[in-house]
Amino acid sequence: MTNDTNMRLLQLLSQKFPNSERASAEIINLEAILSLPKGTEHFVADIHGEHEAFLHILRNASGNIKRKVHDLFDGTLSEEVMHNLCTLIYYPEKRLEMIEDGADEDLSDFYARTLLQLIQVCRSVSSKYTRSKVRKALPKQFAYIIEELLHESPNDDDKNVYVRRIVETIIQTGQARNFIVTVCNVIQRLSIDQLHILGDIFDRGPGAHIIMDYLLTRENFDVQWGNHDALWMGAAAGCDACIAIVLRLSLRFANMATLEDGYGINLLPLATFAMETYADDPCLRFLPHTRTGEGETDEKHIRLIAQMHKAISVIQFKLEGQLIRQHPEWNIDRRGTLENIDLQGGTYRFEGKDYPLLDSFLPTLDVNDPYRLSPEEEELVERLHHSFVISEKLQKHIRCLLSHGSMFTVCNSNLLFHASVPLNADGSLREVEIDGNTYCGCELMQQIELKMRTAFPSPYGESVKSTARDFFWYLWCGPDSPLFDKSRMTTFERYFLADSITHHEEKGAYYQLRENPQVCADLLDHFGVEGETRHIINGHVPVHAGQGENPIKADGMLMVIDGGFAKAYHHTTGIAGYTLVYHSRGFELIQHEPFNSTQEAVAKGTDIKSSKQIVEMMGRRIRVRDTDKGMHLQQHIGDLHQLLHAYRHGLIKEKAKR
Repeated sequence: MTNDTNMRLLQLLSQKFPNSERASAEIINLEAILSLPKGTEHFVADIHGEHEAFLHILRNASGNIKRKVHDLFDGTLSEEVMHNLCTLIYYPEKRLEMIEDGADEDLSDFYARTLLQLIQVCRSVSSKYTRSKVRKALPKQFAYIIEELLHESPNDDDKNVYVRRIVETIIQTGQARNFIVTVCNVIQRLSIDQLHILGDIFDRGPGAHIIMDYLLTRENFDVQWGNHDALWMGAAAGCDACIAIVLRLSLRFANMATLEDGYGINLLPLATFAMETYADDPCLRFLPHTRTGEGETDEKHIRLIAQMHKAISVIQFKLEGQLIRQHPEWNIDRRGTLENIDLQGGTYRFEGKDYPLLDSFLPTLDVNDPYRLSPEEEELVERLHHSFVISEKLQKHIRCLLSHGSMFTVCNSNLLFHASVPLNADGSLREVEIDGNTYCGCELMQQIELKMRTAFPSPYGESVKSTARDFFWYLWCGPDSPLFDKSRMTTFERYFLADSITHHEEKGAYYQLRENPQVCADLLDHFGVEGETRHIINGHVPVHAGQGENPIKADGMLMVIDGGFAKAYHHTTGIAGYTLVYHSRGFELIQHEPFNSTQEAVAKGTDIKSSKQIVEMMGRRIRVRDTDKGMHLQQHIGDLHQLLHAYRHGLIKEKAKR
């Protein structure tokens, strides 16, 4: 940086710190922040629309709030009282409503006790933050009072009288309920400093839209996009193949809540078309997978879902075939399907061999032009397309994903991405062609992200945007997609062929090599990840914990945290999800058992049972100074010292103190 450039930057900085006194004060403040313990980071992956379990884990901070309550009150409060206090913190509105409805007497004593207990918990969880940061987490109407309560000494008799008088006044003015709810929410927020979601907010669960609504209320989170997120982003951008896949997956798991209730997608045209086209078809291969205890019992409705499921599946295969023909540069000719069908013989040719079709009733298939939509299918696709692109709430949620998301993140010596980085068999970075140029590793991820963003409002022309929209489908199932990274996706074969040999999807080299410490070290070097302890953190591939698989791999350099939030994966993983927690003393992996329901959690105080595995403990406490944020603060302190030098040597004139 030239002296002239440096001086211009110092002139700009002087506008905010116009004299040496202000600059010195800021240096003192920043140095104090650097000495604080680092905030707690939570890493989760593969939520798959399971909003109740996910939100409960955030409400209880993966069990951290319960530990805080026990540390504070063990020996002074009974287990039952501590348990009830935790439930109140997790679900303040609903729990208070239940308590108040069941109360036969005045609740003033309960309010007073509870407020004092909550202030103690809040004081504990806020202790590692500056007053300024805590203040920003407080709602304006109660900010002053909460600050007063948090920063008064509990051992000072005079101050105790002061605190109790504040609490009495809160109750007398009828604000106890609002105040309790506010403090509980502050405890939840301050218990997690930064939330990292390693992909797949969307999929089969019923509440992806509820998760996104919650995330819109937070600031301190980031998302590393997963394959299901990319699929929904493509659908929102207007990629018809992505729209068809989103619908197929939703119907496969009888999950219309996200589509209809969440985003107002009109499924009536699809239902009408399916009933007419497949009126006499039992659609047995397309019966939905219903959730245990929550499934549909109405046979007519089940059959309708199956008909819709089959109708959109056939449309999907046609739209995919069209995309493959339009984009020969993707090199996925093997993905062609419908031209391999022999309807008369009832067979399908797969790699040179004929296999019997499990379902050969395909009334909209033109054997001479198998990927052409029928006029009715074409009209249906247009209506579905319109429904997705005009959904205001869907577009709002996708904008949130775009503003908080990326293909990968490097944070505090950790490399975060959802699934893989394409590799060759020898562990070298695989080159992938995009728009006539080849990229690999970090550059590949950046180029993919740029292309994804191009599909949304941008200065590019329609042809560029159209290609970008199509690319979302490639990200879903392309062999060199970092979000897929398999030889092929055998969706058609799994529906229509019985022989499991046709269902095989060969995983890419990353999955074969990721347990090799040298491969992980090379990747970390390539992405510029430095530090004494550095890690790759992934989701995407469920960890078979019930069978003894260890999520910590490559001598501790790789952590895979897909523990199966989705109920469909509980039998596969043997658990119900992981949270990786990185606090000032190191890493802990929290393993969760299945969560029943929010209703049961509120009514009975049921919590998720979790077990803790210490992954990596540091010899000393990690301070803000040791983090990425600390590095930026130290750079800022250096700039302020330069500004002080400029003031003291007359290079920049100080402005008068006001």
